[in-house]
Amino acid sequence: MSFYQSVFELIDMRSFSNLWFWIALAVLWSTASHWVLGVPYDMVLRARRNGGQAEQDLEDLVRINTNRLLFIASVSGLWLLGFGCFLLTGLCVLGFFYGVEIAQALFLLGFPMSIVGLISLSTSRLIQHEAAIGEQLRRRLTRHRLYVQITGMISIFVTALWGMYQNLAVGPLGG
Repeated sequence: MSFYQSVFELIDMRSFSNLWFWIALAVLWSTASHWVLGVPYDMVLRARRNGGQAEQDLEDLVRINTNRLLFIASVSGLWLLGFGCFLLTGLCVLGFFYGVEIAQALFLLGFPMSIVGLISLSTSRLIQHEAAIGEQLRRRLTRHRLYVQITGMISIFVTALWGMYQNLAVGPLGG
């Protein structure tokens, strides 16, 4: 038995039975719900609690990040949308039509994150359109975080169901 066969026997390289995939999924959604439009959510809570300089820092950081996001969307948004759709469609076809498990896993990570990207773009436009500051800005960021968390819960649920199905179908019991 070669070294590589030993390693691949010891470490299961399939996506849904690999512990690292589930750790990456948890870290991805934990990070996505903590960073609201590029701003750590604890800054929102600190601004609500303390006001003053903390609130000014929050407003400045949100203004910088929303302007940056909207600039990127206006300059290269169509190219990014086209490339993202191409990539997700390729992963979907490879994963679910041809049965490539790593493509399924990447699609189940990437598709919900593309939805989070669209939610972020929408929230950025609303913040800029309303010129939101103070309590209105904090409410908008909290609502954005809630939408990201709901998307994450649905994504984790669907991914867990699909992963369990794959593990039962491909595993030692499924044949």
